[in-house]
Amino acid sequence: MYDLIIIGGGPAGVAAGVYAARKKINTLFLTKDFGGQSLVSAGIKNWIGVKEISGFDLAKNLESHLRDQEDIEIKDNLLVSKIEKQGDFFSVFTDKGDKFEAKTILFTAGSRHKRLNISGEDKYDGKGVFYCSTCDAPIMKNKTAAVVGGGNSGFEAALDLLPYANKIYILEYTEECKADSVTCDKVRASGKSQEITMTEVKEIFGDEFVKGIRYQDRKTGEMKELAVEGVFVEIGFQPNSESVKDLVDVDKYGRVIVDPKTQKTSLEGIWAAGDVTDVLYNQNNIATGDAIKAVLNIYDYLKNI
Repeated sequence: MYDLIIIGGGPAGVAAGVYAARKKINTLFLTKDFGGQSLVSAGIKNWIGVKEISGFDLAKNLESHLRDQEDIEIKDNLLVSKIEKQGDFFSVFTDKGDKFEAKTILFTAGSRHKRLNISGEDKYDGKGVFYCSTCDAPIMKNKTAAVVGGGNSGFEAALDLLPYANKIYILEYTEECKADSVTCDKVRASGKSQEITMTEVKEIFGDEFVKGIRYQDRKTGEMKELAVEGVFVEIGFQPNSESVKDLVDVDKYGRVIVDPKTQKTSLEGIWAAGDVTDVLYNQNNIATGDAIKAVLNIYDYLKNI
């Protein structure tokens, strides 16, 4: 029986793990891998204390820092599939058939890319449909690409594509793109991009590989086509809350609702932090702070039970 199980290997989970070890809480740390969403980022420039670091190097640093702690048990390559409340403690089940028990849970499972759920998306996944511009932008060398989503993720994907693609269409559902002005300016200054707003992508088509997309003009209702050889889906993220959503309150997007002072969920004994929660801003630095806050509150809680 552990005092605490931490679930998730991104910045939030690792920060929590380091603090739990320093507080000498009897802790088990479970994760599929390390790094979280930032793993695929080519250059992170807002991680405090470091001018710039790649997602890969950040993940390695996080893992190294956690493994350097003496008072924590770490099990990776495991995906938590279910959490159950059993009296005064919790049972945590993994995809490999493991079962672990703890008095408290800190859930920092993060989120994943949302999908369009349209015709052709699954068929051409990896054959012209991509979810990681850092990984797959080079495939678009001398080709035409479409980025679906005009927020920060979409424009950052367009930045990744600039050295490779001849032409980049940015399709946005609303009336205007909402990315940071600095990022927008860089993309627009290239002369390679074209923004198409008030659009809803309906279909991705091709033969062996993607050849184009069909979208609806939301102003006129007219269906239109674009000839593209790659589609980068950047429409936001889906919280990885499936294993706890039947235990704790979640909002309409599936994000775990927490008390911002303590990171407590609606169920006593479970805390949450990071992008899986209803936090207002999804940032690595905020996620680490919230996770540390949670551990300190868990420490106080454990002293009183």
